Amino acid sequence: MVGAVAFVLTALFTEAMRRIALKYRLMDVPGKTKAHRTPTPYLGGAAIVMGALAAWAIAVPPRDPQVLTLILTGTIISLLGLADDIRPLRVSVRLSVEFLAAGAFVASGARVGVFGSLHGIGNCCYIAITVLWIVLMTNSFNLLDNSDGAAGSIAAVTAAALAVLAFGAGWESISVFLFAVSASCAGFLIHNWAPARIFMGDAGSLFLGFVTSASAVFVFGLHNGSDPPAPWADRTSGLLLLTFVAAVDTGTVVVSRYRTGRPLMKGGTDHIAHRLRVLGLRTSQAAALLSAVAGISCIFGLLVTFGALPAVGSLAVVLTAGITVVVLAQWVRV
Repeated sequence: MVGAVAFVLTALFTEAMRRIALKYRLMDVPGKTKAHRTPTPYLGGAAIVMGALAAWAIAVPPRDPQVLTLILTGTIISLLGLADDIRPLRVSVRLSVEFLAAGAFVASGARVGVFGSLHGIGNCCYIAITVLWIVLMTNSFNLLDNSDGAAGSIAAVTAAALAVLAFGAGWESISVFLFAVSASCAGFLIHNWAPARIFMGDAGSLFLGFVTSASAVFVFGLHNGSDPPAPWADRTSGLLLLTFVAAVDTGTVVVSRYRTGRPLMKGGTDHIAHRLRVLGLRTSQAAALLSAVAGISCIFGLLVTFGALPAVGSLAVVLTAGITVVVLAQWVRV
Protein backbone atom coordinates (compact mmCIF):
# COMPACT_ATOMS: atom_id res chain seq x y z
CA MET A 1 0.00 0.00 0.00
CA VAL A 2 2.73 2.47 0.99
CA GLY A 3 4.56 1.76 -2.25
CA ALA A 4 1.52 2.47 -4.42
CA VAL A 5 0.83 5.73 -2.58
CA ALA A 6 4.46 6.86 -2.87
CA PHE A 7 4.58 5.96 -6.56
CA VAL A 8 1.42 7.87 -7.48
CA LEU A 9 2.16 10.89 -5.31
CA THR A 10 5.71 11.26 -6.60
CA ALA A 11 4.60 10.91 -10.22
CA LEU A 12 2.09 13.73 -9.66
CA PHE A 13 4.46 15.87 -7.59
CA THR A 14 7.20 15.53 -10.22
CA GLU A 15 5.00 16.95 -12.97
CA ALA A 16 3.98 19.80 -10.66
CA MET A 17 7.60 20.55 -9.78
CA ARG A 18 8.57 20.40 -13.45
CA ARG A 19 6.06 23.13 -14.24
CA ILE A 20 7.27 25.25 -11.33
CA ALA A 21 10.88 24.85 -12.49
CA LEU A 22 9.93 25.87 -16.02
CA LYS A 23 8.02 28.90 -14.74
CA TYR A 24 10.92 30.16 -12.63
CA ARG A 25 13.65 29.02 -15.06
CA LEU A 26 15.27 26.60 -12.63
CA MET A 27 17.09 24.73 -15.37
CA ASP A 28 20.18 22.61 -15.80
CA VAL A 29 21.87 24.27 -18.77
CA PRO A 30 24.07 22.12 -21.05
CA GLY A 31 27.83 22.60 -20.84
CA LYS A 32 31.17 20.98 -21.58
CA THR A 33 31.04 18.90 -18.39
CA LYS A 34 27.45 17.73 -18.92
CA ALA A 35 26.00 15.01 -21.10
CA HIS A 36 22.56 16.47 -21.88
CA ARG A 37 22.05 18.78 -24.87
CA THR A 38 18.90 20.75 -23.99
CA PRO A 39 18.04 22.83 -20.88
CA THR A 40 16.21 20.56 -18.42
CA PRO A 41 14.29 21.61 -15.28
CA TYR A 42 15.42 20.70 -11.78
CA LEU A 43 13.26 20.08 -8.68
CA GLY A 44 12.56 16.39 -9.30
CA GLY A 45 14.37 15.63 -6.05
CA ALA A 46 11.87 17.69 -4.09
CA ALA A 47 9.07 15.54 -5.53
CA ILE A 48 10.87 12.33 -4.45
CA VAL A 49 11.24 13.63 -0.90
CA MET A 50 7.66 14.86 -0.64
CA GLY A 51 6.24 11.64 -2.09
CA ALA A 52 8.28 9.39 0.21
CA LEU A 53 7.55 11.38 3.36
CA ALA A 54 3.84 11.72 2.59
CA ALA A 55 3.44 7.98 1.95
CA TRP A 56 5.39 7.11 5.11
CA ALA A 57 3.25 9.47 7.19
CA ILE A 58 0.01 8.05 5.75
CA ALA A 59 1.12 4.50 6.56
CA VAL A 60 1.41 5.49 10.27
CA PRO A 61 4.27 3.09 11.16
CA PRO A 62 5.71 2.91 14.70
CA ARG A 63 7.48 6.20 15.43
CA ASP A 64 11.04 5.03 16.13
CA PRO A 65 13.11 8.01 17.42
CA GLN A 66 16.09 7.05 15.27
CA VAL A 67 13.90 6.85 12.17
CA LEU A 68 12.51 10.29 12.94
CA THR A 69 16.10 11.51 13.29
CA LEU A 70 16.95 9.92 9.94
CA ILE A 71 13.99 11.61 8.24
CA LEU A 72 14.81 14.98 9.81
CA THR A 73 18.50 14.89 8.87
CA GLY A 74 17.66 13.52 5.42
CA THR A 75 15.27 16.41 4.86
CA ILE A 76 17.97 18.88 5.91
CA ILE A 77 20.33 17.30 3.39
CA SER A 78 17.66 17.57 0.70
CA LEU A 79 17.17 21.27 1.49
CA LEU A 80 20.94 21.70 1.23
CA GLY A 81 20.80 20.13 -2.22
CA LEU A 82 17.85 22.30 -3.21
CA ALA A 83 19.78 25.42 -2.22
CA ASP A 84 22.72 24.17 -4.29
CA ASP A 85 20.42 23.57 -7.27
CA ILE A 86 19.09 27.12 -7.10
CA ARG A 87 22.44 28.77 -6.42
CA PRO A 88 25.64 26.65 -6.32
CA LEU A 89 27.21 26.47 -2.86
CA ARG A 90 30.86 26.16 -1.97
CA VAL A 91 32.10 22.62 -1.43
CA SER A 92 33.14 23.50 2.11
CA VAL A 93 29.58 24.59 2.96
CA ARG A 94 28.07 21.42 1.53
CA LEU A 95 30.50 19.13 3.34
CA SER A 96 30.06 20.99 6.64
CA VAL A 97 26.29 20.52 6.57
CA GLU A 98 26.65 16.88 5.51
CA PHE A 99 29.04 16.12 8.37
CA LEU A 100 26.76 17.88 10.85
CA ALA A 101 23.71 15.96 9.62
CA ALA A 102 25.58 12.65 9.73
CA GLY A 103 26.85 13.54 13.20
CA ALA A 104 23.31 14.27 14.38
CA PHE A 105 22.17 10.90 13.08
CA VAL A 106 25.06 9.14 14.79
CA ALA A 107 24.23 11.00 18.01
CA SER A 108 20.92 9.10 18.02
CA GLY A 109 22.92 5.93 18.70
CA ALA A 110 23.90 4.66 15.26
CA ARG A 111 27.31 3.07 14.75
CA VAL A 112 29.13 1.16 12.04
CA GLY A 113 31.26 -1.13 14.16
CA VAL A 114 33.49 -3.10 11.83
CA PHE A 115 35.49 -5.17 14.26
CA GLY A 116 33.06 -5.76 17.11
CA SER A 117 32.06 -3.98 20.32
CA LEU A 118 34.65 -1.48 21.55
CA HIS A 119 34.71 1.20 24.22
CA GLY A 120 36.58 4.45 24.74
CA ILE A 121 38.84 5.12 21.77
CA GLY A 122 37.23 2.25 19.88
CA ASN A 123 33.81 3.83 20.29
CA CYS A 124 35.18 7.13 18.96
CA CYS A 125 36.44 5.22 15.92
CA TYR A 126 32.94 3.78 15.46
CA ILE A 127 31.51 7.29 15.43
CA ALA A 128 34.13 8.61 13.00
CA ILE A 129 33.73 5.64 10.64
CA THR A 130 29.95 5.98 10.62
CA VAL A 131 29.97 9.72 9.91
CA LEU A 132 32.65 9.41 7.24
CA TRP A 133 30.91 6.51 5.51
CA ILE A 134 27.56 8.29 5.40
CA VAL A 135 29.13 11.45 3.94
CA LEU A 136 31.15 9.43 1.43
CA MET A 137 28.13 7.47 0.17
CA THR A 138 25.96 10.60 0.14
CA ASN A 139 28.35 12.19 -2.32
CA SER A 140 28.78 8.93 -4.23
CA PHE A 141 25.06 8.97 -5.05
CA ASN A 142 25.37 12.64 -5.91
CA LEU A 143 28.11 11.79 -8.42
CA LEU A 144 25.98 8.90 -9.70
CA ASP A 145 23.29 11.34 -10.83
CA ASN A 146 24.93 11.95 -14.19
CA SER A 147 22.71 10.28 -16.77
CA ASP A 148 18.97 9.98 -17.42
CA GLY A 149 17.41 7.33 -15.21
CA ALA A 150 20.66 6.10 -13.64
CA ALA A 151 20.53 7.46 -10.08
CA GLY A 152 16.77 6.97 -9.72
CA SER A 153 16.77 3.34 -10.83
CA ILE A 154 19.82 2.38 -8.76
CA ALA A 155 18.40 4.12 -5.67
CA ALA A 156 15.06 2.34 -6.17
CA VAL A 157 16.77 -1.06 -6.19
CA THR A 158 19.05 -0.24 -3.24
CA ALA A 159 16.26 1.16 -1.06
CA ALA A 160 14.08 -1.88 -1.79
CA ALA A 161 16.85 -4.28 -0.75
CA LEU A 162 17.47 -2.30 2.43
CA ALA A 163 13.73 -2.34 3.13
CA VAL A 164 13.69 -6.15 2.93
CA LEU A 165 16.63 -6.36 5.34
CA ALA A 166 15.01 -3.87 7.72
CA PHE A 167 11.76 -5.84 7.70
CA GLY A 168 13.66 -9.05 8.42
CA ALA A 169 15.44 -7.34 11.31
CA GLY A 170 12.14 -6.23 12.80
CA TRP A 171 12.39 -2.48 12.14
CA GLU A 172 8.97 -1.87 10.64
CA SER A 173 9.22 1.91 10.66
CA ILE A 174 12.48 2.08 8.70
CA SER A 175 11.26 -0.67 6.36
CA VAL A 176 8.08 1.27 5.53
CA PHE A 177 10.10 4.42 4.93
CA LEU A 178 12.57 2.65 2.63
CA PHE A 179 9.77 1.04 0.62
CA ALA A 180 8.30 4.53 0.23
CA VAL A 181 11.66 5.88 -0.95
CA SER A 182 12.05 3.04 -3.46
CA ALA A 183 8.54 3.53 -4.87
CA SER A 184 9.06 7.30 -5.01
CA CYS A 185 12.13 6.77 -7.16
CA ALA A 186 10.05 4.59 -9.47
CA GLY A 187 7.38 7.29 -9.73
CA PHE A 188 10.06 9.85 -10.54
CA LEU A 189 11.53 7.62 -13.27
CA ILE A 190 8.34 8.05 -15.32
CA HIS A 191 9.56 11.59 -15.99
CA ASN A 192 13.32 10.99 -15.74
CA TRP A 193 13.81 7.98 -18.03
CA ALA A 194 15.65 8.88 -21.22
CA PRO A 195 14.96 11.34 -22.67
CA ALA A 196 14.48 12.99 -19.26
CA ARG A 197 11.88 15.73 -18.90
CA ILE A 198 13.19 16.69 -15.44
CA PHE A 199 16.27 16.03 -13.29
CA MET A 200 16.29 15.21 -9.58
CA GLY A 201 19.17 17.61 -8.94
CA ASP A 202 21.19 17.65 -5.73
CA ALA A 203 17.98 17.87 -3.69
CA GLY A 204 17.23 14.29 -4.76
CA SER A 205 20.66 12.69 -5.15
CA LEU A 206 22.01 13.93 -1.80
CA PHE A 207 18.80 12.87 -0.05
CA LEU A 208 18.88 9.38 -1.57
CA GLY A 209 22.56 8.92 -0.80
CA PHE A 210 22.10 10.05 2.79
CA VAL A 211 19.02 8.01 3.68
CA THR A 212 20.26 4.81 2.03
CA SER A 213 23.71 4.94 3.63
CA ALA A 214 22.33 5.90 7.03
CA SER A 215 19.61 3.24 6.78
CA ALA A 216 22.27 0.61 6.21
CA VAL A 217 23.37 1.20 9.79
CA PHE A 218 19.96 -0.05 10.91
CA VAL A 219 19.57 -3.02 8.63
CA PHE A 220 22.96 -4.52 9.43
CA GLY A 221 22.19 -4.52 13.13
CA LEU A 222 24.77 -1.88 14.03
CA HIS A 223 22.45 0.66 15.62
CA ASN A 224 23.40 0.23 19.27
CA GLY A 225 26.13 -1.26 21.37
CA SER A 226 23.85 -3.65 23.28
CA ASP A 227 23.13 -5.88 20.30
CA PRO A 228 25.70 -8.57 19.48
CA PRO A 229 27.40 -7.44 16.25
CA ALA A 230 27.41 -9.65 13.19
CA PRO A 231 30.82 -10.88 11.99
CA TRP A 232 32.86 -8.05 10.43
CA ALA A 233 33.06 -9.78 7.06
CA ASP A 234 29.25 -10.08 6.91
CA ARG A 235 28.84 -6.37 7.57
CA THR A 236 31.62 -5.21 5.25
CA SER A 237 30.64 -7.42 2.33
CA GLY A 238 26.95 -6.55 2.82
CA LEU A 239 27.64 -2.81 2.81
CA LEU A 240 29.84 -3.05 -0.28
CA LEU A 241 27.39 -5.24 -2.19
CA LEU A 242 24.40 -2.97 -1.52
CA THR A 243 26.38 0.09 -2.63
CA PHE A 244 28.46 -1.61 -5.33
CA VAL A 245 27.49 0.51 -8.34
CA ALA A 246 27.77 3.84 -6.50
CA ALA A 247 31.14 2.83 -4.99
CA VAL A 248 32.57 1.65 -8.33
CA ASP A 249 31.34 4.74 -10.15
CA THR A 250 32.94 6.98 -7.52
CA GLY A 251 36.16 4.97 -7.67
CA THR A 252 36.22 5.32 -11.45
CA VAL A 253 35.74 9.09 -11.25
CA VAL A 254 38.32 9.54 -8.47
CA VAL A 255 41.00 7.64 -10.40
CA SER A 256 40.14 9.32 -13.70
CA ARG A 257 40.20 12.84 -12.28
CA TYR A 258 43.36 12.21 -10.28
CA ARG A 259 45.11 11.05 -13.45
CA THR A 260 43.95 14.11 -15.41
CA GLY A 261 44.31 16.64 -12.59
CA ARG A 262 40.65 17.68 -12.55
CA PRO A 263 38.61 18.65 -9.42
CA LEU A 264 36.75 15.72 -7.89
CA MET A 265 33.56 17.59 -6.98
CA LYS A 266 33.16 19.28 -10.37
CA GLY A 267 30.79 17.68 -12.88
CA GLY A 268 32.12 15.67 -15.79
CA THR A 269 31.34 13.07 -18.43
CA ASP A 270 33.76 10.46 -17.10
CA HIS A 271 31.30 8.28 -15.18
CA ILE A 272 30.51 4.62 -15.84
CA ALA A 273 27.26 5.56 -17.61
CA HIS A 274 29.12 7.87 -19.99
CA ARG A 275 31.74 5.23 -20.71
CA LEU A 276 29.01 2.71 -21.52
CA ARG A 277 27.61 5.19 -24.03
CA VAL A 278 31.04 5.49 -25.62
CA LEU A 279 31.00 1.71 -25.99
CA GLY A 280 27.76 1.98 -27.97
CA LEU A 281 24.92 1.72 -25.47
CA ARG A 282 22.05 4.20 -25.55
CA THR A 283 21.35 6.28 -22.45
CA SER A 284 18.36 4.12 -21.48
CA GLN A 285 20.36 0.93 -22.02
CA ALA A 286 23.20 2.18 -19.84
CA ALA A 287 20.75 3.06 -17.04
CA ALA A 288 19.04 -0.33 -17.36
CA LEU A 289 22.39 -2.17 -17.23
CA LEU A 290 23.57 -0.26 -14.16
CA SER A 291 20.28 -0.84 -12.33
CA ALA A 292 20.46 -4.54 -13.24
CA VAL A 293 23.99 -4.76 -11.83
CA ALA A 294 22.77 -2.96 -8.70
CA GLY A 295 19.93 -5.47 -8.43
CA ILE A 296 22.26 -8.44 -8.75
CA SER A 297 24.74 -7.04 -6.21
CA CYS A 298 21.87 -6.30 -3.79
CA ILE A 299 20.59 -9.87 -4.14
CA PHE A 300 24.06 -11.16 -3.29
CA GLY A 301 24.11 -8.74 -0.37
CA LEU A 302 20.84 -10.19 0.89
CA LEU A 303 22.16 -13.74 0.51
CA VAL A 304 25.33 -12.88 2.45
CA THR A 305 23.35 -11.18 5.21
CA PHE A 306 20.95 -14.13 5.53
CA GLY A 307 23.89 -16.56 5.64
CA ALA A 308 23.26 -18.24 2.29
CA LEU A 309 26.69 -17.22 0.95
CA PRO A 310 30.08 -17.15 2.71
CA ALA A 311 30.90 -13.60 3.75
CA VAL A 312 34.69 -13.73 3.45
CA GLY A 313 34.60 -15.22 -0.05
CA SER A 314 31.94 -12.74 -1.11
CA LEU A 315 34.01 -9.86 0.23
CA ALA A 316 37.03 -11.01 -1.77
CA VAL A 317 34.93 -11.34 -4.93
CA VAL A 318 33.25 -7.93 -4.61
CA LEU A 319 36.55 -6.16 -3.93
CA THR A 320 38.20 -7.88 -6.88
CA ALA A 321 35.26 -7.13 -9.18
CA GLY A 322 35.12 -3.49 -8.10
CA ILE A 323 38.83 -2.86 -8.59
CA THR A 324 38.76 -4.63 -11.96
CA VAL A 325 35.90 -2.49 -13.25
CA VAL A 326 37.59 0.73 -12.08
CA VAL A 327 40.83 -0.23 -13.84
CA LEU A 328 39.16 -1.37 -17.07
CA ALA A 329 37.00 1.76 -17.17
CA GLN A 330 40.13 3.91 -17.44
CA TRP A 331 40.77 2.40 -20.90
CA VAL A 332 37.51 3.80 -22.26
CA ARG A 333 38.19 7.29 -23.59
CA VAL A 334 35.55 9.88 -22.68
